[in-house]
Amino acid sequence: MPTPNPAALDFLLTRRSRPSKTLTTPVPDRPALMPLLTAAARTPDHGKLEPWRFIVLTRPALTRLSQMVPTRGVALGIDPDKITKATDQFGNADLAIAVISSPKPTDKIPQIEQVYSAGAVCLALVNAALAAGWGANWLSGWASHDRTFITEGLRLASHETVAGFIHIGTETNPPPERPRPDLDAITTWVDT
Repeated sequence: MPTPNPAALDFLLTRRSRPSKTLTTPVPDRPALMPLLTAAARTPDHGKLEPWRFIVLTRPALTRLSQMVPTRGVALGIDPDKITKATDQFGNADLAIAVISSPKPTDKIPQIEQVYSAGAVCLALVNAALAAGWGANWLSGWASHDRTFITEGLRLASHETVAGFIHIGTETNPPPERPRPDLDAITTWVDT
């Protein structure tokens, strides 16, 4: 018989990301952030490859990234409203962790599984931050997929991509609950 952990299950059943625009200071300092990163790094990593890494972005780095967004957005022909939204995503933030998908060369683990692992790290980091009492949100957006932006702004290697930007801070107001998936509509039971 399994040993239940009702508190952990209740947390997972009620967890709710906090919109990044509602997050403010204080943000976790380095000692407070280390357990969150440690928890995220416990994500299954397919053969101990650790096909991901973290870049902790503090206010000055986020300001620098926000200043890069308009130039890249215009060069790519991005809609002005989307440029403003991406600029604000970085410019209004006080702390974000870029989770970098960094697949390792191997014949044993397909690259796509390594990329999935980086996505799992994003969710683990959001959940760790929420469990620690912080507000947190996982964002991406067009800038995170622009090779020039991530190479110049984050100094990523050519094989690396951004799995997500995890914004962490103090929530100013809890978000309302939102509709959740209809499990009957998305679940298939196979018995034979």
